Amino acid sequence: MDNFDDYIRQGEPNKAEKARDWKTAIGLQQVDGLIPSDYLIETARKNIEGDITIEEVKQQIDSYYRQHPVKNDESRTEEADKVSARIAEILSEKSFTFSPAEYIAIHRRLFQGIYKYAGKIRDYNITKQEWVLNGETVLYGSARSLKATLEYDFEQEKKFSYKGLSQQEAIEHIADFISYLWQIHIFGEGNTRTTAIFLIKYLRTFGFNVNNDMFAEYSWYFRNALVRANYNNHAKNIHAANEFLLRFFENLLLGENHILKNREMHIRFVEAVIDPVKANNDPVNDPVKRNILQHLKQNQKANYSELAGKTGCSTTTIKRHIQELKKYGIIERIGSDKSGYWRIIEQ
Repeated sequence: MDNFDDYIRQGEPNKAEKARDWKTAIGLQQVDGLIPSDYLIETARKNIEGDITIEEVKQQIDSYYRQHPVKNDESRTEEADKVSARIAEILSEKSFTFSPAEYIAIHRRLFQGIYKYAGKIRDYNITKQEWVLNGETVLYGSARSLKATLEYDFEQEKKFSYKGLSQQEAIEHIADFISYLWQIHIFGEGNTRTTAIFLIKYLRTFGFNVNNDMFAEYSWYFRNALVRANYNNHAKNIHAANEFLLRFFENLLLGENHILKNREMHIRFVEAVIDPVKANNDPVNDPVKRNILQHLKQNQKANYSELAGKTGCSTTTIKRHIQELKKYGIIERIGSDKSGYWRIIEQ
């Protein structure tokens, strides 16, 4: 990913545009806790350089996994690689139609051969336990009315006139539309990635200069913000909160610099007033924990022994700090102890 930033800084328009698309494509895999392989990164670099076309990228990725089949792929690396390449392809295309058919077609293109229901509207009801909701779920669209609800939302958006609206007002309306579209959740899996790609293509029709770094670096924040914008629990005095989604959109489109922290969206989050006497007990101010987090940013698959070697601490000490970081909601384990990795929740 650092190499992709080099292409963007060097300023060759064609290479910079491809690099932005690839950063977005790879970053969006984080919404499902997926990390593309080094092979995908290297192949993407060849595409940016102009050595191979995006079609050749897809062919090489398919060939690679035919020759190196992965059994019990808990980290879903093959999915991450293939979907990243397909997102990069869609983002490179200048065509777009604002319609339910286009939305469904994007899902089909992204997940064909990966999910058996690619491009199909789900025919069953779903719930999803959400970290940001402390294990609760958003109420998603009913399977009986998904198609009708989808068509209604698109029709209402088509009728809406943006004439006379300020840029801020237009952005707020688009954010609401995307929030409703996501909440319908017409696909069993891959809904957020599909919605993000559709959003980027739709925003381009307005002439917005989309800051792709937002999707590359804050895709999980984007998903959590959609969750919070669609969750109500009046019994617990919790109400839908769209301010998090608006912060994301304002950074995305207006160049604002809101600090985006997943932890602040948690329904049990209480903003702390720092007591200087107790500051050393806060994980953010603990030098060992900061050191661990720094190494996990560089290598999310690092084990206890590796972290001990990097920090100079014992493995017992590392395990204790890891457990505390998990307790504070700063990191979480994705996958098994053997083949999984650490996701840093706190951006």
